[in-house]
Amino acid sequence: MSLSEMLQKREIQKVGPDGKTAEKLLKVSQDAVVAAEDNLKMKHNDVALSLAYNAMLNAGRALMTAKGYRAYSETHHKSVVGFCATVLPTESSQLVGLFNRYRIRRHDIVYGEIEGGSVGESEAKGAIDKAKEFIQLVKSKIS
Repeated sequence: MSLSEMLQKREIQKVGPDGKTAEKLLKVSQDAVVAAEDNLKMKHNDVALSLAYNAMLNAGRALMTAKGYRAYSETHHKSVVGFCATVLPTESSQLVGLFNRYRIRRHDIVYGEIEGGSVGESEAKGAIDKAKEFIQLVKSKIS
């Protein structure tokens, strides 16, 4: 979907670019990765995956903010993923696809009927690694 389609569907809105807020969001992303790693060490894999996803979400929000956009609240998480899919290079589509997968996984963990312990250590570790990669990608596109 294009940015103009996302604007028409009211999934995102155009605002002024805000580099200062984008930097703050990247800091929040990096802090979430550290917290995810700490939770992984404590075997709280569900929490670690959720934090890794939140790191990606805030990095995506940083990208939006830096480019002068923001997501509408009703579809906020999905819109951030969609925006990233639209503006990031095609070669990062697999990474953005994982971002979306973690969005769904996190939703199931928080709101679904998934029992605790549903996330394995390797899945949580993979999410953390991908969150780090995603943050670096976003940083390269903002600088």
